[in-house]
Order: sequence, then C-alpha cells, then structure tokens
Amino acid sequence: MSAVFENEVVTAAKVRYLRLPGLAGEIALVTLDNGHDHTRPSTFGPGGLASLDAALDGIDAHTPAPAAIAVTGKPFVFAVGADLSGVPAIATAADAREIAATGHRVFRRLKDSTVPTFAFVNGAALGGGLELALHCSYRTIASTAVVAFPEVFLGLVPGWGGTQLLPDLIGIEAAVTVVVENALAQNRVTPGPRAVQLGIADVLFEPADFLERSLEWAAAVLNGDVTVPRPEVDPSGWDAAIERARGIVAARTRGASPGALRAVELLDLARHGVDGEAFTAGTAAEDEALADLLMSDELRASLYAFDLVNKRAKRPAGAPDRSLARTVTKVGVVGAGLMASQLALLFVRRLEVPVVLTDVDQARVDKGVGYVHGELAKLATRGRLSPDRLNRLTGLVTGSLDKSVFADADLVIEAVFEEMSVKQQVFAEVEAVVSAECLLATNTSALSVTEMAAKLEHPERVVGLHFFNPVAVLPLLEVVRAERTDDAALATAFAVGKALKKSCVLVADAPAFVVNRLLTRFLGEVTASVEQGTPVAVADRALDPLGLPMTPFELLTLVGPPVALHVAERMHEAFPDRFAVGEGLRRMVELGRTSVYSEPGVVDPDLAGIDSGDSPLTEEQVRERAVEALAQEIRLMLDEGVVQAVQDIDLCMVLGAGWPFWLGGISAYLDRAGVSERVTGSRFLPRGVASLPA
Repeated sequence: MSAVFENEVVTAAKVRYLRLPGLAGEIALVTLDNGHDHTRPSTFGPGGLASLDAALDGIDAHTPAPAAIAVTGKPFVFAVGADLSGVPAIATAADAREIAATGHRVFRRLKDSTVPTFAFVNGAALGGGLELALHCSYRTIASTAVVAFPEVFLGLVPGWGGTQLLPDLIGIEAAVTVVVENALAQNRVTPGPRAVQLGIADVLFEPADFLERSLEWAAAVLNGDVTVPRPEVDPSGWDAAIERARGIVAARTRGASPGALRAVELLDLARHGVDGEAFTAGTAAEDEALADLLMSDELRASLYAFDLVNKRAKRPAGAPDRSLARTVTKVGVVGAGLMASQLALLFVRRLEVPVVLTDVDQARVDKGVGYVHGELAKLATRGRLSPDRLNRLTGLVTGSLDKSVFADADLVIEAVFEEMSVKQQVFAEVEAVVSAECLLATNTSALSVTEMAAKLEHPERVVGLHFFNPVAVLPLLEVVRAERTDDAALATAFAVGKALKKSCVLVADAPAFVVNRLLTRFLGEVTASVEQGTPVAVADRALDPLGLPMTPFELLTLVGPPVALHVAERMHEAFPDRFAVGEGLRRMVELGRTSVYSEPGVVDPDLAGIDSGDSPLTEEQVRERAVEALAQEIRLMLDEGVVQAVQDIDLCMVLGAGWPFWLGGISAYLDRAGVSERVTGSRFLPRGVASLPA
C-alpha cells in the first residue's frame, strides 16, 4: 500500500487458537489491540489493515484449518473505524481510493471466508469497526457496547461496506435511521440491546463473562445446536425509505453536506443485494465516494472541527494551572426561573453536592426546586437514575428566601434578570454572607462581568460562566475572565466546567463574548435586509447553502425575541456602527410574538409590513452581506483578544451554536469561499489546516 500514515498508532491483530468442549476443530480468535487503554480506541490505518490482512494469511495457512474465525477487541473497545488522524497524509485521489479499496479487500476476506466468521463486539464498534463486524457471518454484542456510523456527521460515508451490508441485514428503513438520521442527530449511538432488536447483532451477553459466553454460543452455532434466522429483507419500502433519508438530509443540512448526499445514494444502491457482482459494484461505488470526499475541502474542514472538539476542547487554551482550583462542596443558585433551575439540575447531577436556590418569593422558590425534583424523577423513570441515587440527589436540592444559606457555599451563580443594577445588587447581597474564597459567577449572556464586580470587596473572585440553552444538551461553556479575575477563581471555574462535562473556552469580558456576538451580528444583517424590503421567505432561506442547523428566523424563535432584543441593544450600545436594533424585532417583543410566522411559511399578519422597504436583496446578496459581516466581526474579535486564537471561535460556534463540522466552525468556510481575504485581507487559517494542502 503506497499511502502511509505518519505516526500511525497501529492496531495489531493478534491470533490465538482455542479448543472448545464439544467442538471438532479450533476457533481462530483475532484480538484487535493498539497497545493503549480504552482512552485510545483501536482504529484502522494502513498499518492496522496490513496487520489484519497478515493475521488472516496466517489463519489460512494454519494446519489444521480452524473450524471458525472470530474477531474481538481489547477491553471496552471493539474498534472505532478508520484512523482519521492520517487523512492529512492523503495527498491524491489515488491515495484515497487505495485506502478505501484496501479496507474493502481485507474486510471482505471475512465475508468470503470458507469457514464461518464471528464478531464478538465487546465494546464500542463505530464506523469501520462496525463494518468489520458486519462482514462476519454472526455477531454477539455486550450489553454495555454501542454501535454507530458517525461518518455522515463528519461529512463522510461508511466506506468499507457499511452502506451495502447494513440494509441487507436489517432492512433499508432501519439502515436509514442508523446511517443518516442518527449521525445527523449529533451522532446518536445504538446501545447493545437495541442493536440486537434491530438485528445488527444476533445475541446479547453481559460484559463480565462476555468472551466465554460468546465462544460457547459460537460453538453451539457451529455444532448446529443454535440456529440464527436471517429474515428476508422486504424491498417494497425502499423508495419510501430513501425519500425519508433525503428529507432528513434536506432538513438537517439544507443539502450542503456532500457526505450526507452521497450516503443516501449508496444506500439506494444497496437494493441490489450483497451477493457476488452486486456487492462488488456497491463497494466500488463506496471507493469512489470516499476518494471524492477525502479530497474535498469540506471534509478537511470537518476533520479540523472534529480535532478541535476532541483535543482543543479538552485542553482549554489560556486556562490557569489546574492545581490552583478550589474544591466545590456546595453550590448556590440565585434565581429559580427556568435557566436557574436547569443550572441547579446540572450541578446536582454532575457534582453531587448540596445545591440551594433562592428567589424573591416562596412560590418561585418552590417552582424552581419542584422543577429539579421533577426532572430527576423523569430520569429515574427512564432508568437513568437508580432509586437510591434519585433519593440522594433529590435530598441535595433545596430552596430558601434567605441568602444566608450561601454562607458555606464554595460557588454561587446568579441567573436573574439581565439588568446590570439588579445583578450588582445580587452580588453585593451574596458577598455579605459568603467566605472570601467563594467563587461568584454570572450566567449573563451579554453584560460586562467587570462592571458587575466593580463595587465588590473581592472582584477578583468573579467570573462569567455562560451556559447555553438547553443547558443539559449544548456542551459549550464560555468562561469569562473579567479585568480583575484572579487565576485561582479562573482555575476553579474551569475545574467546575470540566466536572459538569462541559467543553470550556476562555473568553475575555467583551460585549456578548463569542457566540452571541457573532449570532447577533449575523442575524442583524438578515433582519436588516428584510427591513430594506427583502421578503421574509427570501431572507430566511438565504443561508441554506451553508447547511446551518436552523434558518435565521428559526434561530430567532429558539433564542426568543426578548433575549435577542436585549443582546442587540447591548451590542448597539457597544458598537453602534455595526449593530443595529431592528424595528421588526421591537414589534415582535411588543406584541409578544415568538416567531415571525403565524403558521409555517406565513408571516404573522400583525407583523405585516416589516419587509416594506424599497431596496430588496436577492438570496445571494443577503448571504454575501451576512458572511462578510461574520468575517469582519471575527477579525475584530481576534484583534481585541476576545479569544486566544480563531480556533476558539470555531469551537464556540460548533459547540454553542451547533454549526456543522463541514464549515470548520465558520472560519474555514470563510477562507474557502474567499470571504476572509476579500473582507479582511488575509485568511484566518493557513492552507492545509482546514482545507486541502496548497
């Protein structure tokens, strides 16, 4: 194989031969192991594929021939697919095609083996790992294992047989769910028990004695004591399932992800089955798709974003030494509204320490505490909390009208009305009762943390912890360093964020920080185009070619017009030349409207005239204005030192706004489209970082 991945962590295929009671002949057991623990899962690069190929050569030459071949993984991991870290080494389409074809050739040896083959899926089987298992005749799976095809989420396709084998095994409808729908739902995985229900695996065993039970089951299959039925796949629903897949891709990517579109084409091709020439044709189509996608800028941008999420997010740039962090044994939450209640729920679930909420009257306190207790009860009903843990966590959440309950708290976070004077008063009242080491945090979305802390005796212990709604879902936490925040307070904030399982990004105390600043600028350009006379529908679909998760006016509904208006007003105060406050947005808030639409596609009659200007723009012009504004704002934010580097802005947009990987957050798209250089005079990223090499 000519393509070689530099510094590949090679997954070795280690073979041993086992004799089982009552079985004539041996089972050749292949264990996939890259020599690291479960935190570095086994993957397949050229070296890993070569090792598996050599192992199968050895098995073929073994005398006597084994009764069967079985493949399993190291503890907790079966295999998680292709070694994506080596993609930058793929410089030509020929290299890409060779990687694809080699995977097909090696895995197909299991499908075409003259003896039965088994996959013992003992842990995570993702992407190419799942494809290897699908090439086997039979599959066992651990109850704790998960399977998934994450490729479409990354802008790729399952390219080692998955798009052809899975529909033939479980039917096209279920295959669309696993390959397309789950991938575009933030990489939803399929747990072991569900994998058996779907037919992806044949039998479920517990992890404690998984290998022993799998071997016994394999022997029973070989002896004829166990028969594994393979239901006939009904082809009659194929067209409907493919149409559903296209609908999912259109809704979630606006058709902007080349990988998602190619995956649907490949699934459709699988209707011809997996026998002989049909499978050869299907895998050849996968080879071509992989070659095309691996040599695209979108895929390189996607892998850049993937790397940010999996590496940079785990080691936040600019964070102080972790040894400076103080221990948090009790948390106070000022406010008991929806956001405050979500925060309380997150803190008690992740930290498992006492959490106490306060508010201005008992009814609000009771409602907030009741919300948290109710959500914990729902988790228990779904089996995600044991009865004992439910009782323990419920007992940790209390409420009070008196802030003196914060006296022994190590962290108090406020989530009250977005008004500076209100927040300053809250902090003054809290500082009067807490210790000098207690961390004070604000969840403000746009106000100055420095100003909020200015009148305190200890402003150095104040930080911003900007969570995103819904708190339980969005992984980003903007950690805001105010002018006088000290390293101990900041280190504690990062430690808490990590304990909450959030991805933290350090941001300066600049207006609206990162995500809200960019979204407000972006949305402001779209609404300004409407006020110029651009029809709402035209403006709303103008950004579709980017494949954003929501249209501009869907985003406005999610954020809520009052919040959007508050942030817009704050940004207008700070930067009046770039941020305007639209009259249409003011009208929405005055009328109490949550959407510009009264029903899908119909502008609310009470908002009639918001697009009555006489200078309408085309979709292309709206899009150009919006992306140029983003480029300008990003350059200004970098010049102001709002973040450590542009990578942090991209990370924020991926994790806090759900912007797709194939945009590379946003900067890679702006570079690729030539917008960065046109607006700012230079690229944000060097060529080859989130694009094909120059």
